[in-house]
Amino acid sequence: MLRIPKILLAAALLSFVVAAPVPAAQPSLSSQEKEWLSHATRSEREGWIYLHQEDGPRERGFQQGYLLAPEIEKCLQTERYETYWSVPRDFDFFVAQGKILFDGKIPEEQAEELRGMALGLERAGIEGAGYDVLVAHNAYIELVGYWWPWAREKEAERVKNISLGGCSSFVATGSWTADGGVVLAHNTWFSYSEGALCNLVLDVAPEKGFRMIMQSVPGCIHSATDFFVCSSGIVGSETTIGGFSGYDTSGTPEFCRARKAMQYAGSLDEWAKILLEGNNGAYANSWLLGDVRTGEIARLELGLKHHKFEKTKDGYYCGSNIAEDRDVLLDETNLNFSDIRLSAVSRRLRWHELLKENRSKITVESAKAFLADHYDSYLQREHPGCRSLCGHHELETGETFIVHPPFRPGGAVDGKAVDTRLAREMSFWARWGNSCGIPFTAAEYLAQHPQYEWLRGYLPDRPTREWVVFEETGKK
Repeated sequence: MLRIPKILLAAALLSFVVAAPVPAAQPSLSSQEKEWLSHATRSEREGWIYLHQEDGPRERGFQQGYLLAPEIEKCLQTERYETYWSVPRDFDFFVAQGKILFDGKIPEEQAEELRGMALGLERAGIEGAGYDVLVAHNAYIELVGYWWPWAREKEAERVKNISLGGCSSFVATGSWTADGGVVLAHNTWFSYSEGALCNLVLDVAPEKGFRMIMQSVPGCIHSATDFFVCSSGIVGSETTIGGFSGYDTSGTPEFCRARKAMQYAGSLDEWAKILLEGNNGAYANSWLLGDVRTGEIARLELGLKHHKFEKTKDGYYCGSNIAEDRDVLLDETNLNFSDIRLSAVSRRLRWHELLKENRSKITVESAKAFLADHYDSYLQREHPGCRSLCGHHELETGETFIVHPPFRPGGAVDGKAVDTRLAREMSFWARWGNSCGIPFTAAEYLAQHPQYEWLRGYLPDRPTREWVVFEETGKK
């Protein structure tokens, strides 16, 4: 038996809904807007912000814009700062490009939700956060990480997206789990500055379609980090396909397709169909899905020129940022499937090892332990770093092969896990901070690594947090 690291004792399921801390009523709020806000709730717990939204798209958008105004403003400030230092264009450039690229492509329901959010932000006193800015915010990864590498002004300057991605995830069912049901787990990998923005749990009860409870980013109408539970019975996550290149300007934004699938797909096949319609290659992912009504799980590997959709009622799929499909891997990425020095390859091997060793015993509790795993398949020993399922780039010295600069402040910023029982209750486990609970203190880190001084003020502390259960708690 492989050793599974001990994790902190999970918090018991508690009821945590409280009256939303609505900002002090302002003269500009109409009676109708106050009524909209009365249908929403906000609370905070173990580093997470929980927001319940309901009613029509304009009302839902207003609720988020007003109740999360400080957090949305912080997100936009961080994106502006990170864009300035990471690409030779500023955030406003991408706002303008998004307006051109996505003109007429955003479904009216989603556009109305974004317009409502812009209004809520305005009423809360936030300036410079209009509709076009919010579109760019929702499509930030697509614009900066996919369109921009493809669209350099000169053909000779076009570069392959060499990002190896992040996130570790698996889904299992049938004889692989302890009760025969679905078990799904995921952690998000990000820089700790931008990853600090992913601590939102959205509980969305729309007038039309299925209810959704998801991890998200303030100001987003989709998950963004892509972990969700839907009242349709579908649960899902994804891991980015690393080293991917390609973009189609005629397609539909990825965030629109992902949100539509969550809200309207009634089956795994419908989910895949929605993602494929208008596919533009942005945010190329391996989607890991489960249907807790049927016990079926699926993987949709979605490139631009190629895709593969597979399903089973007895097995598992895992994701670690490397494509499994030959055509996607060889024709659309630049990764070497056999190079165990790469994080994606090393973590892929570790997933297969852990899942096979725990066949018939996988539960939501073991899933949480898997996410906290620090085994490095290249070094063949415990080593929290860029090749462990719980990523810690800041602990990687550069003495062994890595792609990113040594000591980069980033890695796993959370942990989430769900099984059939929880999904039927519209609930899931979540942990904010590294999946393993190792704390991170920004001042100490910057004193040791002054090359990252430019991140001061944008690099928060990450104390050890406990696992907690989130559940739908709104009024509907």
